[in-house]
Amino acid sequence: MTARADRFYQDQVLDHLNARMQEFVARQEMFFLSTADRHGECDATFRAGPAGFLRVFDERTLAYPEYRGNGVMASIGNISENPRLGMLMVDFTRDRIGLHVNGRARVVMDDEMRANHADLPVDPVPGRRAQLWVTVEVEEAYIHCAKHIPHLQKVPAHQRGARAWGTDDFKRKGGDFFGAAAEAGERPPFQRAERKNEHLRGGLHEDMGAAPRAEGREEFVEELNAEFLDRVERVLARAQPRRPAEDEPGFRGWFDRRED
Repeated sequence: MTARADRFYQDQVLDHLNARMQEFVARQEMFFLSTADRHGECDATFRAGPAGFLRVFDERTLAYPEYRGNGVMASIGNISENPRLGMLMVDFTRDRIGLHVNGRARVVMDDEMRANHADLPVDPVPGRRAQLWVTVEVEEAYIHCAKHIPHLQKVPAHQRGARAWGTDDFKRKGGDFFGAAAEAGERPPFQRAERKNEHLRGGLHEDMGAAPRAEGREEFVEELNAEFLDRVERVLARAQPRRPAEDEPGFRGWFDRRED
């Protein structure tokens, strides 16, 4: 098994995006994102947008926009403590192949990103207008093999329901699909367990009460944390709705247009 893994690293793992990888990234409409906080507590999530929402700037740098989400800000919060992230892009419809990208992240405000990259398009759909960007310094890029990837087909546009980009409408966001809110009165509020001097299995960090000692992390956190809270507050202030509240008569979601 060791020889097989060594051969994979030798043959397939790059420290940059080659030309075919760059083309693959640029046409993706979704990816899966993994982050972890300074204690190693992980979060996996999903990002989507029109083809091109993932931007490749060069062989070692890509970026993705953060749209107005559910307000949890789990991924951005993790990045503020631990800049390492993993991305998995899967093409289910055309090539039935995947691409892993692991790297170091940095949070950038939309106006700062546009000042540095004047060619960024402005998305006409309100719910797809970036509030923040995450730039990723690529450290590893490698294939995800096709053997277990299902081959899917896109539903024709005329048969699809419009996606509710940016909506705060409870039902259009999925409502209480898993019934968690209905059970809320029967359980105490969720509280994350306190982590003190824990050890990650595998010995990555001896003292998980301290920040991870990844190379260069201290400099990153010092730079990012000085601005992070201010950035988030500025973003939230910009996102404050100036439209009717959800419980007012006639409210049908913050963005009632039916773009897809």
